[in-house]
Amino acid sequence: MGDRMEFRFDLGATWLNLLATRGTHFGESPVERMPTVERFVEWLDRVELRPARRPNETDLELAWELREILRPLALATVDGVRPDPAQVKALGRFLADEPVSVKVTDRLVRSRPATAAEALGRIARQAVDQLTGPEREFLSACPEHDCRGVFSDPSGRRRWCPNPACASRGRVRAHRARKARSDSA
Repeated sequence: MGDRMEFRFDLGATWLNLLATRGTHFGESPVERMPTVERFVEWLDRVELRPARRPNETDLELAWELREILRPLALATVDGVRPDPAQVKALGRFLADEPVSVKVTDRLVRSRPATAAEALGRIARQAVDQLTGPEREFLSACPEHDCRGVFSDPSGRRRWCPNPACASRGRVRAHRARKARSDSA
């Protein structure tokens, strides 16, 4: 698979990485990085949330649904606008209580989710915690019109998402704008 199909794990939280399973979301050719159950299972493995019961097509559709519920809520938070109450209500379906326990081995270990729905519930809860807590102040969105990827930036210094292509395009556009201003002066 090409670079466009690679999963992103550099956005600062598992729920933000879920948003990045669909790349250039607002562009003409969005990239679905999780098009199959197998890729969904691979992603769940990588975020250490592989459920005991193997996910199926319905679970994959639930993952896509959660992703597309979270995206506008994240952007509303970043943009400082009121979130859509329908999106908030839809998110509530994913927040049903699910058992999580923690044990100590050589490190803290959380229990494995029994189902993909439980794994998605954990992701939804993480999103709600960040969207409603003090860490929401660290959220930023890439200014590139086709990306608008949301990422956590505790330093407050990032302008673009961690995708180097976005930063490169933005810098080139800014350079051309400065050159055009200086040429017309």
